[in-house]
Amino acid sequence: MVRARDEHADTDVAGSRPGGRPRDATIDEAIILATRDRLVRDGYSQMTIGDIAADANVSRPTLYRRWSTKFELVVDALDYGFRKEHGMHTLDLSRMEPREALVEAVRRLDPAYYNPDAIVLMSNFASEAVRTPELLEIVRKHAVEPRVALVENVLSQLQERGAVRDEIDKHTIATLCFGSYHAAFYRGESVENIAEAVVAVLWPGIAKTTGTRRSTGTAKRAVPL
Repeated sequence: MVRARDEHADTDVAGSRPGGRPRDATIDEAIILATRDRLVRDGYSQMTIGDIAADANVSRPTLYRRWSTKFELVVDALDYGFRKEHGMHTLDLSRMEPREALVEAVRRLDPAYYNPDAIVLMSNFASEAVRTPELLEIVRKHAVEPRVALVENVLSQLQERGAVRDEIDKHTIATLCFGSYHAAFYRGESVENIAEAVVAVLWPGIAKTTGTRRSTGTAKRAVPL
């Protein structure tokens, strides 16, 4: 964990002020990382501002000058992670075989694709569904939907390429693939080969056979599998 020295406890106000020092980004990051760590260990309801300040090696006033509530701090801590994942929800299929493209899309469904603690974080926010539903909605919007949408979009592109049957239920397929990671987590199993295993089961049921594929372009070539 990054720890920051609280050297400017009386002057490190949010942003710059006339005649004052600019806000210390190192302290900001230390608080954000301490918050993310506490979310994994304690969950939202049990974590405290005092614990976060102690973990980040800053004073409570320093933290409160940046975030007035625990909720606001957690929202920014989540956004920190979402920004780290920027770009993972798009996939260039131009040089990929159809089945390879689907495997890669399913691989990116893994909550731990970038953050090994992500699936624990998701589970902790699910437990807050009654007390703080806003947090679960943030996770749905920024962590769940972009992942499943990637699989749906890849399937749509594979339909356009004539590699996948037109009548498949893309929403259900994406949901099943996403759920496989959570099932493995709760069963205590490795997720290392889930993408390949899931696609191996799905592919025979969704792929077009060579004789029924739509051709693309003027050459009328079949899309290789």
